[in-house]
Amino acid sequence: MSRVKEKLIFAPGEAASSSSSANTTAAAAAAAATDPSHQAAPAAQAAQFKQSTLHRSALNPSPSPNSTPGSPTPPAHFPSPVPETCTLSTAHLPSGRVSSRMVYLKELDSRGFVIYSNWGTSQKARDFATNRHVALCFWWKGVERQVRVEGVGERLTTDESQIYFDTRARGSRLGAWASRQSEVLIPRPAKVTKTDTDGEEKEVVTEGREDDGRAQLEEQVREIEDKFAGHDQIPVPDFWGGLRVIPDMVEFWQGRESRLHDRFRYQKVSAGEGEGGGEWKIERLNP
Repeated sequence: MSRVKEKLIFAPGEAASSSSSANTTAAAAAAAATDPSHQAAPAAQAAQFKQSTLHRSALNPSPSPNSTPGSPTPPAHFPSPVPETCTLSTAHLPSGRVSSRMVYLKELDSRGFVIYSNWGTSQKARDFATNRHVALCFWWKGVERQVRVEGVGERLTTDESQIYFDTRARGSRLGAWASRQSEVLIPRPAKVTKTDTDGEEKEVVTEGREDDGRAQLEEQVREIEDKFAGHDQIPVPDFWGGLRVIPDMVEFWQGRESRLHDRFRYQKVSAGEGEGGGEWKIERLNP
């Protein structure tokens, strides 16, 4: 008898029925094992998107940041506490290898979408150095809506980044200085040899559980704490700051029943100043 390898299945249907579905599946498997003529019950149906719709008449001439159905900001009644959470994707050239990570959108205006991060040692920094094209993706489950943004990134000036940096908690500002983002942290052995101020070497047992690299990070933080001790004003690091994604494509995706989703794509056809940043073409796409 052949054996089926175990696999993870993100089962369709409502989460509330998962336990009963599991029991039903187990019972069906037992019946099939004892009765070759047993017919399996139909598979559970995937949940449907029913929260909302999106129509061309609801869209603005440009994807401007205001609270309308056709804007990059969610409706006022949006249930999520962090609707500004989005995925930032970058690609390294010439390999074309893509990397993604979750970030917070911090600013939005007619010029574009602004996020803040490390631009010195991170993977996104290495990608951006070879390719300024980036993408953002928002998912608002409460209204079953997705917003995709594609465009070119530009770094904010130090003065612009300092304005936001000053709003961060002191620990977060120190952390921005201390973290060599994406670099490997080296675990330390349980026993290390240190040199005292009198020149004598002695063996010190590391406290707590075996180190996995965290000790190096905490030491980096202590060094920065000492550096800025007594200073209320902390300058933004030159390797850290804002990135503005200047969009040339924005798509609004609204989940609909039977996977016949509403999709509208804005594409920039001409540059310009002021609200909307130019002229946009709006097209409905197949789901």
